[in-house]
Formats: sequence, structure tokens, C-alpha cells
Amino acid sequence: MVQARRIEELEARLASVVAKAKSDAEKAKADADALVDVYWADVEAAQIQAREAAETADTRAHWVAELAKCRSLRETLEEIHARGFDLAEEIKRAKELEADAEALVSNDEDDDNDDDDGSMSGFEKGGGGEPDREETAPGDDQEA
Repeated sequence: MVQARRIEELEARLASVVAKAKSDAEKAKADADALVDVYWADVEAAQIQAREAAETADTRAHWVAELAKCRSLRETLEEIHARGFDLAEEIKRAKELEADAEALVSNDEDDDNDDDDGSMSGFEKGGGGEPDREETAPGDDQEA
């Protein structure tokens, strides 16, 4: 009879220990699930940032290429103009396109650096960044 009571006490203690172990395991699982949720949220946020950075880089690359095209066009027109052809209007338009493209590239750089002190570059002011060259051909021999 004493042994039976002793066995019952041990079984009760064992059941209590098992119940506590199950409770601790459930709490640990809940904590782990919460951590996993936080890490997944961080991963999703990082993926969004990576996508946005890639889109920004693609946009910047596009405008840098457009700026290079505009500069090349302007330089070619100026070379032709220097040979005596009247291309003043075409050069003016090419400079405007170049200034627009430069402003877009500069805006991207300003956004990337977050150093905006409120000042405008020569391109944004419409100066093109270079001194204006003479708009008339040498010798004033205008050929069509």
C-alpha cells in the first residue's frame, strides 16, 4: 500500500513535470515563431529596398546615357557650325536638351547624396556648365 501511494505521488510529480515541459516547449515555440516573423519582415523590407535601388540605378543609367547622347549631338552640331553652316537654332535646342538631361542626372545625384544645400548647378541654372561659344561661323560665310 505504501508503495502504491509512493507510485501515485511519483506519477503525479511526473505528470506535473511533463505538463511544465509541454508549457515551456509551447512558450519557446511561440517565441521562435515571433522571431521568425520578425526576420521574414526584415527580409521582405530588404527585398523591397533592393528592388527600389535597382530601379533607381536603371533610371539613373538611362538619364546618363541620354545626357551623353545630348552632349554628342551638341558637339557635332557645333563642329558643323564651326565649318560655316548656320546651325544656331539646332545648337540652341541641343544645349537645352543637354541641360535638361544634366538636370535630371544632377537631381538623381542630389537624391542619392541627400546633400541638398539649395544651390543650383550651372546646368540647372541653364548655363550648361560651359561658357557659351560664339553662335556665328568664322568669316560669316553662311551656307545652307
